Amino acid sequence: MVSAAPLSQDSLGPTICVGEILVEIMARSVGDGFREPIDLVGPFASGAPAIFIGQCAKIGGSAGLIGAVGRDDFGRLNLDRLKADGADISAIVVDDLYPTGSAFVRYRSDGSRDFVYNIATSAAARFGWSEAVETLVHRAGHLHVMGSALSMGSAVDVIERALPIIKARGGSLSFDPNLRKEIVYDADTERRFRDLVAAADLLLPSGEELERAAGVEGEDAAIRRLFEMDVKEIALKCGAAGAKVFRPGAAPIFAAAFVVDEIDPTGAGDCFGGAYVASRRLGLGPEEALTIANAAGARNVTRQGPMEGAGTREELGRFIAETARRSR
Repeated sequence: MVSAAPLSQDSLGPTICVGEILVEIMARSVGDGFREPIDLVGPFASGAPAIFIGQCAKIGGSAGLIGAVGRDDFGRLNLDRLKADGADISAIVVDDLYPTGSAFVRYRSDGSRDFVYNIATSAAARFGWSEAVETLVHRAGHLHVMGSALSMGSAVDVIERALPIIKARGGSLSFDPNLRKEIVYDADTERRFRDLVAAADLLLPSGEELERAAGVEGEDAAIRRLFEMDVKEIALKCGAAGAKVFRPGAAPIFAAAFVVDEIDPTGAGDCFGGAYVASRRLGLGPEEALTIANAAGARNVTRQGPMEGAGTREELGRFIAETARRSR
């Protein structure tokens, strides 16, 4: 028996996300690190939660973000971008003392990246429960959590307080288990990670994150284990190999990747997630939602900047119609 739709309808209230908002400044050249003067491009609006919410709102889903920026041009750039995309920015703090978070990024020849982050000592980490946050949470119909947020104490506090409120009003939870490889996580973070997997209605892993979330090796075994944990739907991102959706009692759904010239892969998974969650909450079936999500991720990598390629529903529709797909 196929399970019912796993996510609350968009009409219940906005999809919200909690976490870092920052600007990204990128090296034009491939190489190792930042130990010499190099050409840079940016700033670009960024932060995984911001990319997700921007894409979610841009295709017509109601969406809002909880976080903080500095009272500076980098902060204004982010607020202007999110507002233009249609996101609710009422619960974003503008901090008078600390600058907007930043990330300098340079790709290495093997495709990996060097980062210089300023998050913990920037405005990005300086938010908490407030009247504006409470108002947004009590209106929300869905909470999306990034695994990367589990390293930020302020985000964890808001997430743990918001989740039972949203669930109590019939809302749902999606979880992208994207724990950063460059961060060491303690036992409390691992416990929270496990709790979120168990509470998730929808899981959005990439590659090996599926097995980590399940705690077992092998795709089939991981899917079975997650369904035993009462995860209702899994949208697995496989990069150039496309994407799959798994639901209890239903055959897997596969969507081929689109053939594109990649300029900047940053933010592709977040755009995929934002498009998939919004599409499902707007009532689209998993197959159509998966195609739209694949298109959102693929279109985003054709632009420089983490969310510069995020598309509207119309733009993604044209992209789907005009872009070839890879064969399996």
